[in-house]
Amino acid sequence: MSNQKFSQQLETWLSSKGNKTLGQLQTEFGSKSFAVAFILLMALAALPLPTGGVTHVLEIIAMLLALELIIGRQQIWLPSWAKHRHLGSIVTKKALPKLISVVAWFEKLSRSRISILFLQPWFLRLTGGLVFIFALAAFVAPPFSGLDTLPGLGVVMIALGWLFEDSAILMVGVILGGLGILLEASLGNAIFHFLR
Repeated sequence: MSNQKFSQQLETWLSSKGNKTLGQLQTEFGSKSFAVAFILLMALAALPLPTGGVTHVLEIIAMLLALELIIGRQQIWLPSWAKHRHLGSIVTKKALPKLISVVAWFEKLSRSRISILFLQPWFLRLTGGLVFIFALAAFVAPPFSGLDTLPGLGVVMIALGWLFEDSAILMVGVILGGLGILLEASLGNAIFHFLR
């Protein structure tokens, strides 16, 4: 990665010409491309906006990438349908511009905390497992319910923690994702008892 801050790199990439695809990430962001991909894929789910299931394809791709981390891949591999898929104007023109200001705020707060963890293969596998669980939780949330927001935000925070090598930010993501799952489970249980 260059000496530019990540928020500036992301803004430059977004404002460059051409459609934005996941396949461009490896070249643009190098060793942190998994983290960047998770931010891009889950940004829309992380915002409290009604998406009506638009995010489902992005969440499936996030789960595929998480599985790659779990099996120990160092670089992103995607099938051609996913690699060349455009992120779309909703993500690139609405969700990500809002996210850039949030990322810039976290850049100011972040510090390298227990950064050695992010070099450990077992820790990256664990991170992949958490991302998979939270992306799945966002995927199964009913459309227009807003229940995908916390799991989606959990993934974004985990990815930001990885990007800045800040284990404190990553832990906040784990807590938010866990709260999202608890909320989904509680609501699902309440609906089940109501229907009974």
